[in-house]
Amino acid sequence: MKSAVLSTPAVGPSWLQRGPFAALGAYRSLTWELAKRDVLGRYRGASFGLLWSLLSPFLMLMVYSFAFGFVMKARWPEAESGGTHYSIILFIGLIVHGFFAECLNRAPHLITDNVNFVKRVIFPLEILPWPMVMSALFHTGMNTLVFLALHLFLDHQLAWTTVLLPLVLLPLVVLSLGVSWLLAALGVYLRDIGQVTGVLATAMLFLSPAMYPMDALPAAWRWLLQLNPLTFIINQARAVTLWGTLPDWQGLGIYMACALAVLAAGYGLFGLTRRGFADVI
Repeated sequence: MKSAVLSTPAVGPSWLQRGPFAALGAYRSLTWELAKRDVLGRYRGASFGLLWSLLSPFLMLMVYSFAFGFVMKARWPEAESGGTHYSIILFIGLIVHGFFAECLNRAPHLITDNVNFVKRVIFPLEILPWPMVMSALFHTGMNTLVFLALHLFLDHQLAWTTVLLPLVLLPLVVLSLGVSWLLAALGVYLRDIGQVTGVLATAMLFLSPAMYPMDALPAAWRWLLQLNPLTFIINQARAVTLWGTLPDWQGLGIYMACALAVLAAGYGLFGLTRRGFADVI
């Protein structure tokens, strides 16, 4: 990594250089390089290279569609009426979950897997969640391209409200950043967190409307899905990409407020605990 990138932060407002968005203000070049290295490193040595970012979601969709649509006979009202293919309904839920699950699973290891950065006094450790989230967003973007192509091929239509999908995902991105700072700090002192997040990510998949509609559960148990932070985003993502309706702006506003609170809490905890990272590692 070029030392000039690290030693010459960009000029900007002071809050950009101190708060959670410091990576986009003072260290945007370094953050971009780390994110690019993360994406390219995942496919280094693979024969198909970055093409796997398009092939993987397609293969994953085939497996889930076969397991839930053919073997388990899962049904969706909109698919039953012939308006939208079941695989497409399933896919958008998997895209939302996949983004959050990647951040959730990798966050506890951000510090412990980058010991060389911890030993460098001048390295801004607080930017580490940003490249990870940007890498997850890259794969989400690739998944979305596959989704749009399949949606157009299978259903022969694309709703104009699909352009609002980034706005729907934005609160989840903010929440993921906050959770990443929180887990990155806790993961240094509580190494078992890395084992728990894998189970939690799987639970969040099956306790969400990613695989089945909420109506499939008895009313007495739907609160389990409503507690899942992915449920609202999945429903809103389907609303804009499949049903052609505008998102719940009020709900997104409340979600964003909560996500910003988690962001501030996670970043604050990271700042309080980072002085002890070198001693523990």
